[in-house]
Amino acid sequence: MTAAYGPLLKELGVTYPQYLVMMVLWETDEVSVKHLGERLHLDSGTLTPVLGKLEQHGLITKARDDADARVVRVSLTSSGKALRKKALAIPEKLLCQFGISLPAVAQLRKELSALTTHLREANAEPTNEEETP
Repeated sequence: MTAAYGPLLKELGVTYPQYLVMMVLWETDEVSVKHLGERLHLDSGTLTPVLGKLEQHGLITKARDDADARVVRVSLTSSGKALRKKALAIPEKLLCQFGISLPAVAQLRKELSALTTHLREANAEPTNEEETP
């Protein structure tokens, strides 16, 4: 994926992991680091440097939550919000590059979502009720 997105993201000045973070923020504007990690399936060791670079580039800000100082919230700056306009064309460019139709993408997403759900359920810890004596 990184190789396919690389040339397109170079125009934006972000890497693929940074782009994924920005996509989540473009949907929600502000989230906790924990939520970002859960949403992207990234641990804090991977996410922290990505967020640091985005902050250095002036695309995001990080701040402690007023209600709970243990929680770090990430939000878009005006530059981060403006970058979205440039990024809107990326999915369409990729579809054209690979010759994939929108209905095929929708079907693939549906199947991947089902697979992800099944994998999570298979890896879930059994509850006391599910354990046999």
